Amino acid sequence: MTAYCRTPRFFFLLIVFFIAHNLSALDLQITGKEAGLDFRVEYNRALLYSIDYLSSFAGVELNNRYAFKSGFSLGDTGGGFDIKLFTQGKIGPLFRVPLHFTLAYLYNGLPGYETHTHTILPLASLNGRWVGVTAGPGLRFTGFFGESPVFESMLSFSTYVNFINNNVLRIGMRWANFSDFFAGNMGSYSLCLNSLVRVSKQWAIINDLELLQSGSVVLAANFYGLAYRGGVRVSW
Repeated sequence: MTAYCRTPRFFFLLIVFFIAHNLSALDLQITGKEAGLDFRVEYNRALLYSIDYLSSFAGVELNNRYAFKSGFSLGDTGGGFDIKLFTQGKIGPLFRVPLHFTLAYLYNGLPGYETHTHTILPLASLNGRWVGVTAGPGLRFTGFFGESPVFESMLSFSTYVNFINNNVLRIGMRWANFSDFFAGNMGSYSLCLNSLVRVSKQWAIINDLELLQSGSVVLAANFYGLAYRGGVRVSW
């Protein structure tokens, strides 16, 4: 079996161990559940377009401190079928502050081009009602046409600010080089204007508009593309 085929199994087992190690001695109770469906369209200067026809996720929270979430996405990138997967485990808040630690695994695949990318993200976050920041190393393995995977490491970061955040509406901005389904390099990031409208206690509608950038080396930044994402969330 090639190295890149073994990689996702290793990361999946690592995340399972990470969660099991912290939960094995606890009296577990489900304190929250959520699920969602999205679609996403993107125009960029390299491939012209990219579409996620269907993205979905589901998550569960235990004891108001431990969370597990996983999802998949099916789409089209530059005329080729693509598949994206992610799974993550989170612990927090800790030390009476909104501090969280997350271990996430992402898979991006273009079967038609025999390209497979596996990324593991150990992250630390401070998530407040109005402002939040997340950072950690991104460890990525990319295999092309069955060859041995190429390893890359980079800084993964995300920060957000909310202008409105109440029981009905949340509007804010996010600056990041990764998401649930994608992990970019230091110079590959997006600035996102996002909103969430709570139509009931359980249901919410999301709308995200992203400005995609590339570069930012020696104070130069290049416009890369635009993207829109819409979907629904349900929590109970």
